[in-house]
Amino acid sequence: MSALSRFRILDLTRARAGPTSTKQFADFGADVIKIEQPADGGERNQLSGDRHSFDMQNLHRNSRSITLDLKKQEAKEIFYRLVKTADIVVENFRPDVKFRLGIDYETLKAINPRIILMSISGFGQDGPYVARPMFDQIAQGMSGIMSVTGKPGGGPMRAGVAITDITAGYMAACGMLTALLEREVSGQGQWVQSSLIQAGVAMMDFQAAKYLQKGEIPVQVGNDHPTSMPTSCYECLDGYINVAATGQVMWLSLCDAIGKPELKEDPRFVTEPLRVKHRDDLNAIFIQVFKSKEKTYWVKLLNEAGVPTGPIYDMAEVFADPQVISQEMVAEVTHPKIGKLKLVNQALKLSRTPAKVKTATPELGQNTQEILKELDYSAAEIETLITNKIV
Repeated sequence: MSALSRFRILDLTRARAGPTSTKQFADFGADVIKIEQPADGGERNQLSGDRHSFDMQNLHRNSRSITLDLKKQEAKEIFYRLVKTADIVVENFRPDVKFRLGIDYETLKAINPRIILMSISGFGQDGPYVARPMFDQIAQGMSGIMSVTGKPGGGPMRAGVAITDITAGYMAACGMLTALLEREVSGQGQWVQSSLIQAGVAMMDFQAAKYLQKGEIPVQVGNDHPTSMPTSCYECLDGYINVAATGQVMWLSLCDAIGKPELKEDPRFVTEPLRVKHRDDLNAIFIQVFKSKEKTYWVKLLNEAGVPTGPIYDMAEVFADPQVISQEMVAEVTHPKIGKLKLVNQALKLSRTPAKVKTATPELGQNTQEILKELDYSAAEIETLITNKIV
């Protein structure tokens, strides 16, 4: 028995936020059924990318695939029969599409009062921008993330990953789990919503709170921490390190460790607010200090002194690091066409019911007949559905 094996998720999503959310369930054993359009004989992407690409294989693992043309009533009836057996339906259509397809919450609730509808969108389900298209970088810009990322005066800079997409997906997973817990008390499902713009604003966290409470607009400070110094990136003889000397105790330990005890009495640096104010002077000193030796020297020395310090890695160095290896962040599966694949493993650890990456992303409609049989369709009915391109 895996942690979530009793739940069935119907996944209508594409792009990144949707499968990020359902992957959290699939990795812990939930029956995630991807509902996709039947093949049209061309090269139409079903998963927002090449199905056999590294990205799609990583996003859609541990799931099953059924094809349904939901514009046809017969396919819709199959979907409704699935809804009766499901716990959650996840969609990331533009907000009006679900109503046109007949998969809105009120319709699904009438079929299964316990169903949870998870809607993931760019701007939310209402408001003046509800009909606009959305992309992660647009959300990064509109949420303020790009305004605080990058070097001072260097202009806005996007984060190096699809951070609002991914966060909206994780928030959606959290919302679904919350709704499942509430359902244990009420016996009722509900409509849960997540969006890229909300995820981006939420991630601004203390920067947003500072503005709301003090009216101060945060600015770019590069690799420096906005409110704690010296917390920054420094160049060594053979690469770069991050040093995070937050608070007075770590500051004093850092000064002693690098052989600069006089900095403790320097009036520019005696308190953290002063160190933030004089960050340029402070960084000028530390740049010269850290350039004198290799990064491994500083990482060992400062961590032993109780100052959090770490090297800055490229991806090859990340997966070669003994700590990352010890946390088993690589999972291997075998795909029938591609062969062995290495995927990014689940980041959550449970002691009794751990996540498992068991299967690669299914081929389009790979499990259609299997799922229809589970719904008590006969072999003759399945053949008719295939012939009529309902599935």
